[in-house]
Amino acid sequence: MTLTLEIVTPEARVYSDTIDTVVIPTAEGEIGILPGHIPLLSQVDHGELRVTKGNATQLLAVSGGFVQVVDDRVSVLAEGAITEEKIDEHAVEAAMKRAEDALKGQDSLEPAEIERLESVVRFSVAQLALKRRRR
Repeated sequence: MTLTLEIVTPEARVYSDTIDTVVIPTAEGEIGILPGHIPLLSQVDHGELRVTKGNATQLLAVSGGFVQVVDDRVSVLAEGAITEEKIDEHAVEAAMKRAEDALKGQDSLEPAEIERLESVVRFSVAQLALKRRRR
């Protein structure tokens, strides 16, 4: 048996394939999904999502959103998602520095902007951790 995994962000469909297993970072901790999993709806946290197909494991960085499991279909609706090979460390570091610098002047920022900047930092940390762990 297999699972159908689809990962979608507001910008694009990042991943769509038939897989064996997936491990997803959620607000309650990591959850592993295998074929035959019970129906589930959970909040996705910032972190590393691991997809296994055959003997290969693919890693993606995800940031916030929701996961729904129905039958053998796993749908991840994420604020952001990127595959390991597409992560540009220098661009991520620059984005994180800009967000951190902007957060230093929090007194003049709206709460929604603070949350957005903090989300950029968390997603940047997840991307860098994913990219650097294989060194």
